[in-house]
Amino acid sequence: MTVTNRPTGMRAFLLVASGQFVSLTGTAMSQFALSIWAWQETGQATALALVNVFGLIPLILLSPIAGALVDRWNRKLVMMLSDLGAGVATIAIFLLYSAGALEIWHLYVAAVITGAFQTFQWPAYSAAIAMMVPKAQYTRANALYGLAESASGILAPSLAAALLAGAVIGSTTLLPAIGVGGVLALDIITFLAAIGTLLVIHVPQPERSAAGEQARGSLWKEAVYGFQYIFARRSLLGLQLVFMIGNFFTSAAFTVFTPMILSRTNNDEPTLGLVQSAFGVGGVVGGLLLTAWGGPKRRVHGVLLGWIVSSLGIVLLGVGRGLAVWVFAALFTSLISPIINSANQSIWQAKVPPDIQGKVFSARRMIAWLVNPLGALIAGPLADNVLEPAMREGGALAGVFGGLVGVGPGAGMALIMVIGALGAAGAAGAAYLVRAVRDAEDILPDHDAQPAAPLEAAVEPA
Repeated sequence: MTVTNRPTGMRAFLLVASGQFVSLTGTAMSQFALSIWAWQETGQATALALVNVFGLIPLILLSPIAGALVDRWNRKLVMMLSDLGAGVATIAIFLLYSAGALEIWHLYVAAVITGAFQTFQWPAYSAAIAMMVPKAQYTRANALYGLAESASGILAPSLAAALLAGAVIGSTTLLPAIGVGGVLALDIITFLAAIGTLLVIHVPQPERSAAGEQARGSLWKEAVYGFQYIFARRSLLGLQLVFMIGNFFTSAAFTVFTPMILSRTNNDEPTLGLVQSAFGVGGVVGGLLLTAWGGPKRRVHGVLLGWIVSSLGIVLLGVGRGLAVWVFAALFTSLISPIINSANQSIWQAKVPPDIQGKVFSARRMIAWLVNPLGALIAGPLADNVLEPAMREGGALAGVFGGLVGVGPGAGMALIMVIGALGAAGAAGAAYLVRAVRDAEDILPDHDAQPAAPLEAAVEPA
C-alpha cells in the first residue's frame, strides 16, 4: 500500500480517534482497578496522590526536550512509540501482580515510565491534528478526540468494577470475576488498537515556516525556543497561567476524589464506578454538542467561562453526600470540559505555526502542569493528617464546615475539593480583567494570516 492510498484528512483522524478510544478504555480500566488495589492496601489518600505525582514529574521535566524531538521526528512514529512505551509499563505491572510481588512503589516506577512516553504523545497528537484537518475544523476535531477520552470514561469504571467482582443476575453470570490481573491483561490487548490504526493512516509532515527557521539549532536551543515563543506573546502566556493556577487547585481536588467517595460509601466500588462513568457520559454529551455546534465564536469565552462553570460542578461534588448528587455533579462538570479544552487547543493550533507546535505545545503543557505535583503532594497529607481528623465528629473544624460538607470519613477530603474548585474559578474570573488574555484572539494573528513576526517583536499590550 502506498502512502497516497492511505486514509488522510478527517477520515484518518476518525480512525486514530477510534483506536485511541479502545486503548483509553483499557487504560482507564486498569487505573480504576489499581486505584482500588492501592486503597485497599494502604487506606491512605497519600499513596494514590504519589502515583499521580510520579506520573507528572517526567511529563514536566522532559516536555521541552520531547517537544523539540517531536518537531524533528516523524510525528506518526512518535505517536506509535508513545503508545508502545505505555504498554510495556502495563505489562510489567501485570507480571508483578500475577507473581504476587506487586507493591505500591512499583506503581510509582510504572507511572514514571508511562509519564515519560506520554510526554511525547500529547504534542505529537496535537500537532498532527493541525496537519490532518482544515483550520475551520480544529474545534470539531479536538472535540472528537476528547470524545474518545470521555467515551472510554463511561465504559471503563463500571466495566472494571464488574470485572473485579463479577456481574451476576439470578443464576446467570453476565461477566466473570477476573480480578485486577484480568483487567490489566485486557489493557495490554487494547494497546494494539491504538498502534494498529496509526499503522494504516498517513500523517503529513509540516512545511518549514519562518518561525521554524528561527528555532533551528541545537537540541537545547530548540527546547528553549518553545518557552521563548510563549513568553514573547503575553496573550499565550496569560492563557497558560490560567491553566497553571486552575490545574493546581483541581489537581488537589481530584487527588482526593477517589478516596473521598470510597470513604463516604464504606468502600463501595460500584458507586465509585457509577460516578466515574458519569464523568464519561458528561464528556461524551459535551463533545457531541460541541461537534455539532462548532464551539463559541469567541473561543476565549469557552476557556474562561468554561473554567468558572465547571468549577461549580466540582463544588457540588464536594458538598454532595450521595450517589444522585455526585452523578449529577460529575455530569455537569464533564459536560463543560470539552468546551474548555477544545476552545483552548483551537486557539493555539490557529496561532502557532505547525512546524513548531511540538516545541511550543510541550512548553505550554509544562507551564500549565508545573504545579500539578505540588497540588497532589499537598492534598494527600493535608487530607490524611489535618482535615480528615479535623472534620470528624467533635473535630476542630467540624463546627465551622460541617454544615457545608458534613462530618465523618471523607468530609475533610470533600472540603479540599470545595476549596480547590473555588480557587480555579477565581483564577479564570481574574483573567477577564487582563486585556492580553480577554482579547487574545484579536491581538494574535493566525499563523497563516501573515509571516511570523520576529520573536523579540511579537509582544502585545497588557
